[in-house]
Amino acid sequence: MNGPDRDVAAAALTRAVLIGRAVAAMAAAAAGLLLVDDPARVVAVLALIAVATAAQLGVLARWPHVVGRPVVAVVADFLVLFAVLAVSRGSIAYFCYAAGAGALGGVLLGLRALPVWAAQAAIGYTVIAEVLHRTDPPPELTAFVVAFPMAGALAGVGAAVACTALTRQLELSARLVASAQRSAAASERARLARELHDSVSKTLRGVSLAALALPSSLRRQPALAEHLAGTVAAGATAAARQARELLEEMRLDVADRDFASGVAEVCAAWSAATGIPVRTALAPLDPPVYVCHELNRILREALANVARHAHAARVYVRLAPTRDGALLAVADDGVGFAMPRELHGLQSAGHFGIVGMTERARTAGGALSIDSIPGAGTTVTARVAWALDLVPTR
Repeated sequence: MNGPDRDVAAAALTRAVLIGRAVAAMAAAAAGLLLVDDPARVVAVLALIAVATAAQLGVLARWPHVVGRPVVAVVADFLVLFAVLAVSRGSIAYFCYAAGAGALGGVLLGLRALPVWAAQAAIGYTVIAEVLHRTDPPPELTAFVVAFPMAGALAGVGAAVACTALTRQLELSARLVASAQRSAAASERARLARELHDSVSKTLRGVSLAALALPSSLRRQPALAEHLAGTVAAGATAAARQARELLEEMRLDVADRDFASGVAEVCAAWSAATGIPVRTALAPLDPPVYVCHELNRILREALANVARHAHAARVYVRLAPTRDGALLAVADDGVGFAMPRELHGLQSAGHFGIVGMTERARTAGGALSIDSIPGAGTTVTARVAWALDLVPTR
């Protein structure tokens, strides 16, 4: 199994094996300080393992693609293993280091490391034979010591299996992310198509009908033709404005922007256009694209209502996280109004913008609340949730 996912998994496991091997081997060597008569040799083993491990980790950090050349890496590690053997003279530190070398071979070569494990086992049994000839330990200890050379093969097989499992997990994660991105892109295309249909398309359809009626009206009813020409001009201007607003909203929805920064930009532009100062308290949030869009439209509509009706001296905009989503609040110190109890009461009173904001909050998986008292200002609060895996319904 090759590819970038395999290299990522191999690099991560290689780093873990190098660190774990160094810790185990150095701990075993340090324990020997209490058991040997030549502490200088133990110190030399500790220094060699520390320097070799630091060098290998440095190479891996600087050139992570080295895992793509496993034979070179395994041969280089084999040379270090021989150096540890020569300095330690077959101590327990060597066998700990050899087990780590077997695991490293499993990570880099997989089951193709079988010749490496066989060579390491042969060297290990040679060392064991020499140690047993030299020390003549009791039989029960001999059986335990003879098992040491097989540790490298066992560790190698385990490392190979772990590397394969991690690679497959990375591939599965990459496929899930790609699927989520495709789904998000499809949702965004559907949302843009809906917005174009609801705004620009309808306006252009009206312009088209007025333009079709112009030729006959010019001959028969000049006054009507003049009216239709004005309708065409106004419709074209409205379509251009709607398209521009849609493009501005798309800029706010792009993935490489912080949503809070986009909210701050909308507030700053509105304040510059109206002369009304806006104070903001914006927490960094990362809502889904459809939530960003609906909150953006709610914010724009709420600010537009302030400019048209509130006669406010200042505005306060707050964006904050909640347990399962976010809260967007737009408060002003304007004249306020008496709130009807039902939504149709708002429509009857001409507050179509509030009705639209309420629908958008529902689309984003939340709800809109209005707190307004005549003479005491108005607060529009949208609470939306996306942590509950809600999807747009509009």
